[in-house]
Formats: sequence, structure tokens, C-alpha cells
Amino acid sequence: MSDLWAALCLVAVLEGLVLFAMPGGWKRTMVQILQLPDSHVRRLGGITLVVGLVALYLVRGAG
Repeated sequence: MSDLWAALCLVAVLEGLVLFAMPGGWKRTMVQILQLPDSHVRRLGGITLVVGLVALYLVRGAG
């Protein structure tokens, strides 16, 4: 369970880093995403999910 909390904290750190480092770019990206149809956003989320799961499998399997 502590690994889950550590992972969630790392997500918060990475998201905060993006917002801190390039807030203008983040805003422009959000405007572009808002203009996409839901199906495209869902597909992007699914691809991100699969890539994240594969990366997690490789990292945890290699350890």
C-alpha cells in the first residue's frame, strides 16, 4: 500500500513540475484538448494508460 501512495505522490510532483516549469504551454495544451472530440480524448487516455502499464511492468519486472 505504501508503494501506491508513493506512486501517487510522484504523480503529484511530476504534474506540479510541469505546471511550475511551463504554465503557458500547459494552458495552450488544455485549450487544444478541450477542442477535441470526446472519442479522441478517450483514445489518448487509453494509449497513455497502456503505455504506463507496460512501462510499470517493465520497471517492476526488471527489479
